[in-house]
Amino acid sequence: INFEETINNLHMKIQFNTDKNIEGHERLEKFFTSELEKELARFDEKLTRIELHLGDENSNKGGVKDKRCMIEARPANMNPIAVSANADSIEKAFFQAVEKIKKTLNTTFEKQIEY
Repeated sequence: INFEETINNLHMKIQFNTDKNIEGHERLEKFFTSELEKELARFDEKLTRIELHLGDENSNKGGVKDKRCMIEARPANMNPIAVSANADSIEKAFFQAVEKIKKTLNTTFEKQIEY
């Protein structure tokens, strides 16, 4: 089951998805959406959409680094860029994925300026 809701801000849209094993969907959505808007604000005009996928790969069984966060950024007129991170908690996986997407977007847009 995927819950999804699109939050519109001026430029980029953020789409939030979770698998059926993630609880507290609404609270998580508000928190992670506001964090993404803050962390990726400087890319706002270059991105059309961000998709955030949260999952628990082992469901009720528990396990090491079984929480997964995948962030897909869709820059205007470019191919989508996706990163993911696994950690012991959804929050850790999210913040690791945010750092990865920021680095990747920095590199992508710096290369674009060079050419």
